[in-house]
Amino acid sequence: MNRTHSVALALGLALAASSLSSSAQAREHRPDHDVRFATFNASLNRAGEGDLVRDLSGRDNTQARNVAETIQRTNPDVVLVNEFDYVKGGAAVDLFRKNYLQVGQRGADPVRYRYAYSAPVNTGVPSGMDLDNNGEIGGAGDAYGFGDFPGQYGMVVLSKYPIDTRKVRTFQKFRWADMPGARLPDDPATPARSDWFSRTELKKVRLSSKSHWDVPIRLGHRTVHFLASHPTPPVFDGPEDRNGLRNADEIRFTADYLSGGRTARYIYDDQGRRGGLRPGASFVIAGDQNSDPRDGDSAPGSADQLLDNRRVNTSTTPTSRGAVEAARLQGGANNEHLSRAKYDTADFAEPPGNIRADYVLPSRNLSIKRARVFWPTSGDPLSRLTGTYPPPTSDHRLVWVDVRLTHHCH
Repeated sequence: MNRTHSVALALGLALAASSLSSSAQAREHRPDHDVRFATFNASLNRAGEGDLVRDLSGRDNTQARNVAETIQRTNPDVVLVNEFDYVKGGAAVDLFRKNYLQVGQRGADPVRYRYAYSAPVNTGVPSGMDLDNNGEIGGAGDAYGFGDFPGQYGMVVLSKYPIDTRKVRTFQKFRWADMPGARLPDDPATPARSDWFSRTELKKVRLSSKSHWDVPIRLGHRTVHFLASHPTPPVFDGPEDRNGLRNADEIRFTADYLSGGRTARYIYDDQGRRGGLRPGASFVIAGDQNSDPRDGDSAPGSADQLLDNRRVNTSTTPTSRGAVEAARLQGGANNEHLSRAKYDTADFAEPPGNIRADYVLPSRNLSIKRARVFWPTSGDPLSRLTGTYPPPTSDHRLVWVDVRLTHHCH
């Protein structure tokens, strides 16, 4: 067993006992087997290494309380938290559970996640190469994923159900050049094609800006593969569009993985095992994909690689009334958007305005019962958790989907 999985096992241990809310107990034990899956880019990233542990060591950090209350109010059974700095040994995860989630926030019921999974990510990991081609080696732009220190902008899976840690697959070190037909960036100052990275760099450059995970969640005798990721924003670059192209290929990686078969034959995980998800397996894709199907700055068709995949259930799209209100009140770029405002999940500055960036997408063999974006209207008392730009909690909204499991799940 490698160190990553050892850390995950430690994170999976139960913390001090804390009573579950009646609503949580009802959903965990109700016979219809509905399970709520969610994703939330909580912006719990910090500027310096160790800052998150410091902020979570007490119980009075306003933003952490807001994040915890958002999770408590929506009460997902399994949730991916993006932009949660990775800390080796799981100290930050344990503190967040103990000091925030298991403490009722402003009248909300406490929520207890007995199981968690976290692992190293590429953000902030020095590459030793000049990947941003600015003539210097070092800094956030030359890390394998943009970040000022290893683990910044990491992610964690929290679950009320057991995580099959031994069968988790991670793809942190998969090389971008090993993807057939990779959209490698081109240096516009040279006549050669796809030459932003040197041949030496391409032997090391990684695809995932954070990581891609396949986290099996055990639901009794059933298993649902929770496919977690957080592709890079398709901006903050130049005419070479290296972040836009990377974003598109990070999303494609997930699409190829769940397609399986020949499509996924090129894929290898951090343990050297090859291939994608097996046919018929149940899954839920979760994460901030940083890509709207029709608006924003991502490469055309990026999000459609998931939305048009034959194995993905898109019968119900999460919505909110708060997003519609925000688009109307803020105007600007929102007035020109092609996607319907009710699908928005992120409140961004101009441009691009508010877009759909965060996704929870079940497999076709999972029936969607309900789907929502947590974005209250301004008249709702809970709108204090979302607010207006700049936001009091995060510029993203929690997205959840209730799925009903059947005997066909594997």
